[in-house]
Amino acid sequence: MEVTGSQALIKALLEEGVEVIFGYPGGAIMPIYDALYDAPIRHVLTRHEQGAVHAAEGYARTTGRVGVVFATSGPGAMNLVTGLADAMMDSTPLVAITGQVARSLIGRDAFQEADVWGVTMPITKHNFLVQEPADLPRIIKEAFYLARAGRPGPVLVDIPKDVQYARFKWYYPDKVNLPGYKPTYVGHAAQVEKAAAAIKAAHRPVLITGGGVIASPGAPERFRELAERVNAPVLSTLTSLGAFPMDHPLFFGLVGMHGTWAANRAVANSDLLVAIGMRFDDRVTGMAQRFAPLAKVIHVDIDPAEISKNIPAHIPIVGDAGTVLGQILDALGDWRAPVHRPWLDQVLAWQRQHPLWGEKPRRIRELAEHARESAGLALSPPEFENGERNPAARLKPQEVVMAVQETFGPEAIVVTDVGQHQMWAAHYCLRRYPRTWVSSCGLGTMGFGLPAAIGAKIANPDREVVLITGEGSFQMTIQELGTAAAENLGIKIVIVNNMFLGMVRQWQQLFFEGRYKDVDLRPGLPDFVKLAEAYGHRGMMIERVGQLREAMAALKAADGLFILDARVEQEENVYPIVPPGGANEEAIVQPEREEATV
Repeated sequence: MEVTGSQALIKALLEEGVEVIFGYPGGAIMPIYDALYDAPIRHVLTRHEQGAVHAAEGYARTTGRVGVVFATSGPGAMNLVTGLADAMMDSTPLVAITGQVARSLIGRDAFQEADVWGVTMPITKHNFLVQEPADLPRIIKEAFYLARAGRPGPVLVDIPKDVQYARFKWYYPDKVNLPGYKPTYVGHAAQVEKAAAAIKAAHRPVLITGGGVIASPGAPERFRELAERVNAPVLSTLTSLGAFPMDHPLFFGLVGMHGTWAANRAVANSDLLVAIGMRFDDRVTGMAQRFAPLAKVIHVDIDPAEISKNIPAHIPIVGDAGTVLGQILDALGDWRAPVHRPWLDQVLAWQRQHPLWGEKPRRIRELAEHARESAGLALSPPEFENGERNPAARLKPQEVVMAVQETFGPEAIVVTDVGQHQMWAAHYCLRRYPRTWVSSCGLGTMGFGLPAAIGAKIANPDREVVLITGEGSFQMTIQELGTAAAENLGIKIVIVNNMFLGMVRQWQQLFFEGRYKDVDLRPGLPDFVKLAEAYGHRGMMIERVGQLREAMAALKAADGLFILDARVEQEENVYPIVPPGGANEEAIVQPEREEATV
């Protein structure tokens, strides 16, 4: 059967099981859109190509499937760049299909020509410029394999317009043949035995989950089994929230720049660090030379380039997180850590010393009770003053986020943008399951949230999707409210609105002598409730503690998209925070005067 290049592409996407494409049409990709006309694939028309690629990320992050995005040549393809870099940093599997000017015009500065192949080479796992029409099916097969295999990531396929029209005999390969790319999934047996021996010998072990634990099927369950057998504190990177239940008694929060006091002290004093599926980026390590100075490091990652790149590994293991965790559990046999753990006692004491803002006494009591009952410890619950907040008081951002958690629980998918609200959500939205946390972590892309929430909701139509965003991030891709209206998506949006570029303002306050420069968003700030109504949605604005309960009830009950504009204290800061260039144990904690308002 003879097909055009465009028809071949659509048939190849169907072979790969693609059900949803996010995109924006244009001249150089028009033949592909024509071939899509009769295909049984849902196409979501976003209002901007950046919205399309972030939506594809949200789809991929919540399903584990490859997200697919279409864009035309030149400006269309260039508008994908931020999202491709974002997906690369957070190991998100994507395939981006871009139209290109005809082969005869490439390099001649034709209308809407841009060298998308050259531009995206450093920010994709791999990319292709299709030169021969008959190569297209093979290239699509390879693109999806590369996006999924090993460490996931984005792959771009640039298709010239004349290739889209060219005719050739249809075929689709059964498998790929990429001799230069053979990911290692099974850990080296001798290294696994060394890791098991180190775990058995450790007195102060710490386990850290990375995004690779979520990416690997079965890894979260095996990680939990390992943690409970070792009876060790568990910490998390930002990408891996939900890989280990955040309400588990062994979980002590984020590690790194905004990590909890207990987490960072535990790393600084540990004698064994077991890091699974993470890359030790600077936000985790702080001053790398002082990160885990007393610890032997077991580093498991499927990407060999990450091993010892930032932190030297004493026991490196290249392999898939779930597979290697299974090997380690087998190597441990029936071994379990001793019941009495002074080390866990110490980490619990650190948590009690500097709890997060508003950390409920119930949570601390549960930890202490677990310590006494399960680990033979003798901690008493700390005393807290738990007075009611004045209903007329200005909202604190932390209590808004805590109310979201209380209202929607651990089953909902929480999506965030980037900034202070992201850190508060990471601390207080206790994720219990994998793929219920979606955030731009490595690249830190403001504007990620709304389109990613759209992708998450399309992938999970029967689940609650809650976007926690800031007024700065939200305005960067706000036009995607139109996409949500067109697709009739009941996303719940909470704007933690302090009328500042909050994280930048906080840095200017703490590290630049309070010299605020261009961080005030009050001039020109829109009425988000009216804006919601302009797009056919509903909304509500609140600013006092006494309004919060009613607002959460309205948010929960809303059938369609609902925006809650929560006007919070404008100069509230995120704590802890590690100062620039500092070690993690030098973190600045919540000042006492601010703790007193809890």
